[in-house]
Amino acid sequence: MSSELRTKLIAEMNLHGLAANTQRGYVMSVKGLAAYYKESPETLTDEQIRTYFQHLLEERKLTRSSCRRYLTGLIFFYRHVCHREVNDRFGLPPFRGEKKLPIVLSIEEVARLLSCVENLKHRVLLKTIYSAGLRVSEAVQLKVHNIESDPSRMLIRVDQGKGKKDRYTILSKNLLAELRLYWKKYRPEKWLFPGYGPDKHLCTIAAQKVFYNAKKKPA
Repeated sequence: MSSELRTKLIAEMNLHGLAANTQRGYVMSVKGLAAYYKESPETLTDEQIRTYFQHLLEERKLTRSSCRRYLTGLIFFYRHVCHREVNDRFGLPPFRGEKKLPIVLSIEEVARLLSCVENLKHRVLLKTIYSAGLRVSEAVQLKVHNIESDPSRMLIRVDQGKGKKDRYTILSKNLLAELRLYWKKYRPEKWLFPGYGPDKHLCTIAAQKVFYNAKKKPA
């Protein structure tokens, strides 16, 4: 995908208010299609797109739910960047996949997981996610002022969570104590969990890696 097409796609996604994770997924969808044919996606036919999805299912062994996400990104691209109508989904059938409930860890499993994390920043990050019931994307975008530690409130404000909605969640005394220890050591200024540089928050992928690394450690 050319830089010009990418710029147009990002501009349209911003105009439609798509979340950062959604935008990354849509860009990857278009890039994957362009890389497969080694030509601009603007020129590809519906038949070529169907062949690409056959490749994703049969050769790359992607799940149908993954293909559904790829398809959503491509439909957005062709409709809003190429101004090409896609009423019939390129002739592809619905990618209905099996819906599975997420695995919920027990209190003991969460305690074991946290005990395996020696890095204070990483441990407090995971504890914030589990204690406050946050999505990873919500936790990494917390700002210092989102922690409302006044005894009469004890809340965490989540700005622009799922559905672009603000909400509050409970701040426990135990988590507040850990956050205070963390603040004294790291002194974060803007983002509660900064990434590389004070102006950037920790990315979602880095936070997920903290979790997976902790899972690998022996109890």
